Amino acid sequence: MDILIIGLGVIGTTYASVFKEAGHNVEHYIREGSNKEYISNIEVTLLDGRESSKGIQVKKEYTVNPHSKKEYDMIFVSISQGKIANVMEILRKEAFKGTILLCCNLWYDKQYLDKIMQGYDYILGFPVAGGCIKIKKEELATKAELDCCLFDHFMIESKNKTTISNYEAISNLFKSSNIKLEKPYDMLEWIWIHMAINAAVISVIGKNGDINDSITSVHKLMNSLKLLATTIKTIRETTKIAASRGINMKYYRNELWVYKLPAQLSAIFMKRMFATNNLTRRIMELHGNIDDLLYICNSVYKEGKINNVSAPLFYQSLEDITRRITNK
Repeated sequence: MDILIIGLGVIGTTYASVFKEAGHNVEHYIREGSNKEYISNIEVTLLDGRESSKGIQVKKEYTVNPHSKKEYDMIFVSISQGKIANVMEILRKEAFKGTILLCCNLWYDKQYLDKIMQGYDYILGFPVAGGCIKIKKEELATKAELDCCLFDHFMIESKNKTTISNYEAISNLFKSSNIKLEKPYDMLEWIWIHMAINAAVISVIGKNGDINDSITSVHKLMNSLKLLATTIKTIRETTKIAASRGINMKYYRNELWVYKLPAQLSAIFMKRMFATNNLTRRIMELHGNIDDLLYICNSVYKEGKINNVSAPLFYQSLEDITRRITNK
C-alpha cells in the first residue's frame, strides 16, 4: 500500500514505522520551514504491545522517506488541537489525492467535519499509541529520538458508516501490521466520550500536580486511591457533558461501566491496572503535549457551560489550572 503520513509527529511516525516493517511504502509530507524538515533518520524506542500485553521494548532506526508523488492509497492525518482545517488547506494546495484516515482528538460535529473535509473521501479512526519526540540540532544534521508505545488494537469507523472505496485495503493494512481493529457504534461519538474521559483525568492531574512535569504528576495520580476516586467522580461529570451532545450512552456501556461502580472500588481497579500494565502506565507518562491537553479540556469545558451541565469538580479543577497558567 502507498501511504502518505502528514508531518513527522509521534502518532504518525509510530504507525509509519510498523506499516513500513510490514512491507508497505510509507512517505512523509513535511512542510517547508519545519524544524523537522531535514530529519532523515529517527532513533525509535518502542514499547510494543502487539505480541505481549506487557509490551516488549524494541530499539530501531526509522528512515524518513519524503513524499515523491501526489497520489496515495491512504493519507494518514494525526494533528493536535483539532487543527484539521490547516492540514486540509495544505493537502488542497499540494493537490494530494487519496483516502484520508483522520485519527486525532475532534470536538466537531459531523456536519462541520464534512464541510472541512469536502472534496476528500475520509474515514475516522483513533490511535491506541502515544509518546514523545525529541529533536536535537547538531552542526551537520538534525537528529530525532522517538520514545513511544503501541497497543495491539486501533479504533476505526465501521464500514457501514463510511463511503470510502478502499475500506478492505485499509483493514488489511492494519492486519498485515499485526494490529486488530475495534469498531465502536459511532466513531465520532466515541472520540467525544474519549476526550471527555481524558479531560477529567487531565484536570485532576493538573490541579493536584505540576502540569509542566507530567511524569511526576501522573505518578502521583496513579499511586493515590484518593485522587483516583476523585478522577472517577470527575469522569462521571465530563461524560454527562459528552452525553449532552445527543449521544445515546447505552451504545458505550463497555467503555463506561467501570465508572459507574462506587468510586473507591473503581479507584482500586485503576490503581491495580496502572501497577500491572506497563503499556497503560507508559502511555500516561508519555502524553505531555500541554497545548493538546488544554484543547481537550477546554473543548469539554465550553460544551458543558453552553449546555448548562452541572460538573463542579471538573469546572473548578480546570479553572484552577487556567489561573495558575495565566499567573505565570
